Amino acid sequence: MAFFDEKLLLNGKSAELIYSEIKNLPIIDYHCHLNELEIKADKRFENIGELWLAGDHYKWRAMRLCGVDEAYITGDKTFKEKFLKYAEIMPKLIGNPLYYWTHMELVQIFDIHEPLNKDSAERIWDKANSVLKSISVKNLLDKFKVQYIATTDDPFSTLENHGIINGVEVRPTFRPDACFAKKVSKKALEERLDYFISRGCKIADHGFDDFDDTSNLEWLIEKCYQKHILLQLHFGTFRNVNALALREIGKDAGFDIFRSSIDTDKLAVLLDIMLHKLGGLPNIVLYPLNDAYLRPLCTLSGAFPNVRVGAAWWFNDTVCGIKRQLESVSEYAVLGTNLGMLTDSRSFSSYVRFDFYRRILASFIGEKVDSGEYDEQSAILLAKDLAYYNVKEVLGL
Repeated sequence: MAFFDEKLLLNGKSAELIYSEIKNLPIIDYHCHLNELEIKADKRFENIGELWLAGDHYKWRAMRLCGVDEAYITGDKTFKEKFLKYAEIMPKLIGNPLYYWTHMELVQIFDIHEPLNKDSAERIWDKANSVLKSISVKNLLDKFKVQYIATTDDPFSTLENHGIINGVEVRPTFRPDACFAKKVSKKALEERLDYFISRGCKIADHGFDDFDDTSNLEWLIEKCYQKHILLQLHFGTFRNVNALALREIGKDAGFDIFRSSIDTDKLAVLLDIMLHKLGGLPNIVLYPLNDAYLRPLCTLSGAFPNVRVGAAWWFNDTVCGIKRQLESVSEYAVLGTNLGMLTDSRSFSSYVRFDFYRRILASFIGEKVDSGEYDEQSAILLAKDLAYYNVKEVLGL
């Protein structure tokens, strides 16, 4: 098989057929950390080092794992020097999603079909930079057929750069974590939530460690239910475990890990309380960072209305992690109502992650067709729903 050819991650004829039906569907990215100002300004990138390494903590973490000096990661080395170091570690990353994403980006964006390593780095640097001269953010979004982007925004953001930009619907997501920590009044937060909704916001997002203090979460569930917006809950994160790195480098730099345990029973009690109080629940999507908790959360989703388990998130968006998520949701809940993939990314080249997911999804479903466990027509319709139509319907797009 050729290196990263069209059959990548597709394990048979049924997988190839299913993939052919979903590969060109538009993209709805309902959780990311892209900068809306860069979308509006149609940002261009001076080189592939800037595109890849300016803010991607996935890559930074991999480089540290391979012993690369911090000067080549978040330090003052040039982007070319950083890129060459990243190229050096690439052969070590077998199985890591970065190995897939990196080469998929090289193929799909730059038409480069050779492995990135120490020997090819200079050649790839030159060719990629030549291609980048004619590429802007708009070109990337057009190439990947991005229809909708939900950014992640502080409640007191002005949102002046959101809207329909070059044909892409760029909408804010209400993210109150920091305001909760600062004990901002709920009245002020509700006013800001109403403002967000007036600017096209359809989603609220809350990231937290555990379910020990639920007062803020109760308020957020109630407001999302009253105002008919989707609520995404990201939990089980142990932030900034390296105090020295936090002091010298800062947050969101690759020093977060997942919690060894999460008391999902407390979530069940909370949802029961809120269902009784409100008479219903908003659409809620659950993202456990430790995917050991997929099964209990899948069973929990069957006990309450409008609750789903989300995409394989952060550390889990690997080949095996996505398969585990598909297996767990299909066996312990219902796969057909799942909302599919998102990028959770700060990089405009990361839309290959949707193709990565769609290939794995096609193979997961295709295996059941090949074994006679599932019919082909249902398989195609199911794949289309997970790849695009379910989240489109839930967001009312």
